[in-house]
Amino acid sequence: MITVQDILSKKGSDVASIAPNATVVDASRQMNDAGIGGLVVIDGASIVGIFTERDILRRVVATERNSAITPVSEVMTTDVVTCSPDAPIDSCMGLMTAKRIRHMPVVGDHGMCGIITSGDLLAAQVREQQDTIDYLNSYVFDLR
Repeated sequence: MITVQDILSKKGSDVASIAPNATVVDASRQMNDAGIGGLVVIDGASIVGIFTERDILRRVVATERNSAITPVSEVMTTDVVTCSPDAPIDSCMGLMTAKRIRHMPVVGDHGMCGIITSGDLLAAQVREQQDTIDYLNSYVFDLR
């Protein structure tokens, strides 16, 4: 069974983050520059929220807030769902689906050690299925 650590070993442990007092414009620019859809909001060493494209749409654009002066802390998602590095990807996928989230920080014994997305989990599942298909094909054709 594939674990979150297996994904992080290929993807890396870099996490894009921002301070809670940064403005929505600053966060949006950082996300655009990095080509990502979310930032972990960190105050000191603590995860205090996550800020995603969905937060921009629902809590900034739809409410007509001024993104140049609105701090991330006022519009971020504060109920952050995390997982451990040893979590199986199937359970993470189920949790992400149930909570309707696409970004999940990975927290180990020594703090945050990465972030996974629903796309990361899907790609890992596809790789695992392809490996199974390849194995079965070689087994069947070796029998001939």
